[in-house]
Amino acid sequence: MESASTVPVLTIDGPSGAGKGAVSARVAGHLGWNVLDSGAVYRSVALAALEADVDLTDEAALVELCSQVDLEFFAGPEGIEASLGGRPLGDALRAEAVGEASSRVAAVPVVRAALLSLQRRFRRPPGLVADGRDMGTVVFPDATVKVFLDASVEERARRRYRQLKENGEDVTFDRLLSDLEARDRRDRERAVSPTVAAADAVVVDSTDLSLVEVVERVVAIVGDRVAL
Repeated sequence: MESASTVPVLTIDGPSGAGKGAVSARVAGHLGWNVLDSGAVYRSVALAALEADVDLTDEAALVELCSQVDLEFFAGPEGIEASLGGRPLGDALRAEAVGEASSRVAAVPVVRAALLSLQRRFRRPPGLVADGRDMGTVVFPDATVKVFLDASVEERARRRYRQLKENGEDVTFDRLLSDLEARDRRDRERAVSPTVAAADAVVVDSTDLSLVEVVERVVAIVGDRVAL
């Protein structure tokens, strides 16, 4: 049986709106590898806690829940999709109550440690594409290939604006740009798991690239380092 430490891992980190989910899903589909959305891990545990009526201040109960969560990810046509106990989660993870609970769950150090172990269990043959903000620095520091996917904050705001407008939401570009700039500062400056490129990561700037071009570039980077 293949040891987990020998299973190749591609980490794709980067700021919000860089396109990590869509790129990770397509790259995983191309390679035939497993996929992990680290942000959805926290939201999924928060959802499970809410559904099981677990007190979000009960650290022991939350840690126990982390060990029991039956969470799976797969590459969907629009990005990474998740299922909990075999149930597709879809829009459930984006509910406001889940987001608020996720923020509280992520702030508990022992829960973060438990979820670190949970995320590492997704390292299974034939390989793993891990999407997040600290995949290459904290979760999989020994990853075979590390990519830091970036784009200008203006381009990331434009992408988000188009996405939200297509969904019928009433948003303004200036507000989205301001929100992204503030989020970038928080993510870069936070004491725990800041959003930074690993020292050995390949930086891919997607500002002027299409999704297909980014996927091709990332697949080529993996091909240079892993026998596919």
